Amino acid sequence: MAEEKRNIMTEEGLRKLQEQLDFLVGVRRNEVAQKIEVARGFGDLSENAEYDEAKKEQGQLEDEIARLTKVISTAVVVSENEISTDKVSVGTTVKVQDVSTGDVYEYAIVGAEEADPYEDKISNESPVGAALMGATVGAVLDIEVPMGMLKYKVLEIKR
Repeated sequence: MAEEKRNIMTEEGLRKLQEQLDFLVGVRRNEVAQKIEVARGFGDLSENAEYDEAKKEQGQLEDEIARLTKVISTAVVVSENEISTDKVSVGTTVKVQDVSTGDVYEYAIVGAEEADPYEDKISNESPVGAALMGATVGAVLDIEVPMGMLKYKVLEIKR
């Protein structure tokens, strides 16, 4: 049997996922159940588009609840006091410089479930995140991404 995937994440990431799950179970589930009840009142269920749509929404909601429950149950939380700034790891923020352009970027390294490129939170499993894992200040890395190759120099690592 295949080993179950562990989801590495920060304490903040786990808290956000738990809040999302609590909302889906405590609020959304009731809202969808009410939609189904209202749609049942429209008559013949075999030709009731509102009922079909509400049941579809319920299925999607239950799938998301199950997914979040699994992610949370397999979470491996990286505690703030376990994070070292000696090398890049989940929970660190790393400042890098693109060697060819001189541009400087700062990325928070997080678990896959927490990744949000719009907030500069990149997954430890993404091409850039995976290449940065374990790097130390001063390291120069060749990173293969879908658009080609990047060459980054690690300038700073912090919590």
